[in-house]
Amino acid sequence: METGKAFPDVENCRSEGREKDAVVVDMDGTLLVGRSSFPYFALVAFEVGGILRLLLVLLLAPLAGLLYYFVSESAGIQVLIFATFAGMRVSSIESVARAVLPKFYSADLHPETWRVFSSCGKRCVLTANPRIMVEAFLKEFLGADLVLGTEISSYAGRATGFVTSPGVLVGRNKAGALKAAFGEAVPEIGIGDRHTDFAFMKMCKEGFIVRPKPEVKAVTADKLPKPIIFHDGRLVHKLTPFMALLTVLWIPLGFVLACLRIAAGSLLPMPMVYYAFWALGVRVTVKGTPPPPVKKSSGKSGVLFICSHRTLLDPIFLSTALGRPIPAVTYSVSRLSEIISPIKTVRLSRDRATDAAMIKKLLEEGDLAICPEGTTCREPFLLRFSSLFAELTDELVPVAMVNRMSMFHGTTARGWKGMDPFYFFMNPSPSYEVTFLNKLPRELTCGAGKPSHDVANYIQRVLAATLSYECTAFTRKDKYRALAGNDGSVVEKKPSQAMGC
Repeated sequence: METGKAFPDVENCRSEGREKDAVVVDMDGTLLVGRSSFPYFALVAFEVGGILRLLLVLLLAPLAGLLYYFVSESAGIQVLIFATFAGMRVSSIESVARAVLPKFYSADLHPETWRVFSSCGKRCVLTANPRIMVEAFLKEFLGADLVLGTEISSYAGRATGFVTSPGVLVGRNKAGALKAAFGEAVPEIGIGDRHTDFAFMKMCKEGFIVRPKPEVKAVTADKLPKPIIFHDGRLVHKLTPFMALLTVLWIPLGFVLACLRIAAGSLLPMPMVYYAFWALGVRVTVKGTPPPPVKKSSGKSGVLFICSHRTLLDPIFLSTALGRPIPAVTYSVSRLSEIISPIKTVRLSRDRATDAAMIKKLLEEGDLAICPEGTTCREPFLLRFSSLFAELTDELVPVAMVNRMSMFHGTTARGWKGMDPFYFFMNPSPSYEVTFLNKLPRELTCGAGKPSHDVANYIQRVLAATLSYECTAFTRKDKYRALAGNDGSVVEKKPSQAMGC
């Protein structure tokens, strides 16, 4: 067996003046630091098939490993493909590949391979992974021109679990795919990390190898060509075999714990919820000084709390921090979330005049919470603020919301919103930090003649500075187009089918 000593290390590859050169790289262990594709198969299994599919992949992983080392790389990968994809809708796999996997792939980018790959004018990736899993990330976020991967077979819109000819793209199959794609042209650079890559590396003018080095750290997020602002999926961390086992074992226990936490928040008086959450492992940190409640007899407008939007639980934790229930305006929250909510929720219609009249009426009754981003964002960015709120009252108090989750995200763009609070509370020790900022001075409000969009933009900047976040002009529509392939508009449905924001 060849050892790869004939190929110099990728660190020796010159990246200057490569604008007209073509580069061909392998993926696992080459373009990515990690050499195993198990975490990404496990992510697809869980996000599409749930806990039982993840358990199946986990149980068959040892068999895949034995076949990989004692039979062939191809046989091991075929087992993972079958366990992960058999019976899944192809459209669901494509959705996860577009909305979930890029976040995890981008956190594992090899610095030296990326240095060379990004410097070349034509970029090709050859991989044993199913093309359907990797193409969206490679083309949209890394600028790959061509992705050659294993092709999965399908029938009636569902994956069969098998692969099409010529089979898993390893060894000679990689070389054959490269020959078919480039014809008589010879790529300038070929980069791989194992002996099954040598066949295609020899076809290139220069070949380089990526040797496994534990000290190699992935490319940091600030050096990526395109920031990943929107991403979906329930899992916070990449699923190594140990994390996959831990997740499978924790979910039943976590669901029971989530039910207890939700019951405490829904059934106890609001002044007691703060202490009940702490007793059940939910950490709530309050900073700043909130204004006292407005007396209805005074005839004054209630305070409108302007919250950054992290999950649909933002108004509930705002109420927990204040020790009193604060009604919130929402857009199409699931019926289940409305039923179990300890605070009053009022749906926006997305008709400006109707919503303005409704919010004014609610403010006449007391304080109110609103999230003008219109949808959640997981990353340290603030989406564009709708300016409607600024036209309705001058009693504006910005509130910076930050949450931390160790296992599950409490938001989704593709799944059922009714499970959002359960997934948040299924985390072993979720936390919320609520920071009350000073009430907006009157001279900065619409009452003093400021345009509503200037007021909204100012509050966005103040909250971003407090959170060390970045302001963006992205909207709800941008998020849903990126993650779900629609603009986020929701048609009224039956209660069991209602989607949330």
